[in-house]
Amino acid sequence: MIRLRMRVTDLERMRFAYSPLTETAESLYMLHSGRINPLHHGWFEQTRERVRHADTPLLKAVIPPRAHLAEFLLGCTVDAATTIDQQLQAVLECSPERLRAGLDLVWGGRRPPVLTQAMADRAFARRLADALWTYWQVAIEPYWPQLRALLDADVAYRAGQLARGGIEALLADLHPRLELQEQAIEIGGAAHHAEHDLTGAGLLLVPCVFAWPYLVVDSGSSGAASLTYGPRGIGTLWESASQPKAGEAALGALLGRSRAAILTSVALPRSTTDLARELGQSAPAISAHLAILRRCGMVTSWRSGRRVLYQRTPLATSIVCASTPAPEHCAQTTA
Repeated sequence: MIRLRMRVTDLERMRFAYSPLTETAESLYMLHSGRINPLHHGWFEQTRERVRHADTPLLKAVIPPRAHLAEFLLGCTVDAATTIDQQLQAVLECSPERLRAGLDLVWGGRRPPVLTQAMADRAFARRLADALWTYWQVAIEPYWPQLRALLDADVAYRAGQLARGGIEALLADLHPRLELQEQAIEIGGAAHHAEHDLTGAGLLLVPCVFAWPYLVVDSGSSGAASLTYGPRGIGTLWESASQPKAGEAALGALLGRSRAAILTSVALPRSTTDLARELGQSAPAISAHLAILRRCGMVTSWRSGRRVLYQRTPLATSIVCASTPAPEHCAQTTA
């Protein structure tokens, strides 16, 4: 069991954050394990040839299918606006001592020769950052808007839980291994026992698509501690990209083609810019349609950082499903 003892300031500073680098690392972990989660088979088939452009031997040595991820791959997350550029810059600026300590923990002090040789080069951090960047570009970046939409939906749901029932309600269904005990979070089922006192820097809750169904704990040796968990609605993630449009004709007859297309697209949260790009319309035209749909109770909206996100309501989902031959594709990802 792992126990994170929290101060009042840690509870006050609990917040959500997104980590493009953790998505990158967790997807590499899955690839290197040779066990592709069935939920991600479509993604794997689309990317398996492209990832060969990355520095595969180095990435396999840094992210092997072992019990730990290197701390420097987890400890550079700040908030929901964290970018891959910021995170890779942090990797680039890691001291040799921190890189060595992180990888020694991964390998239990028995680094493979290929990794020991790579780390002997003073340009190791640069080579690693470049390898991660190349992989990100071909395997994660093309799908980041899609992943980000699912993360946004999860955070909106969790925020609602927090408003309705406080921190206990928020953490209650974050992961089955997690339990809140007074001013401590206990994570059961760990391979080792550890206790960590958080330092008042807060606790980051990091939804990560490729982490599902696992829970990743970082005790915060170089910043705020974090819990990385799988977001809700992963089963609909890749379906949404290829969702059948067969029902749009009937829906279009009822609402108009543009509004039908918008409702089909906002099964996961989308911004006005996202929808304009996806549907090939101007942002003002999309905004006008969204305003009407919102007044009719068909979409809801909220602010996430600088973006305003829109998602269809349960009422709209029922209408979309009624006009679609395959209603199993109409799952709503927020409560």
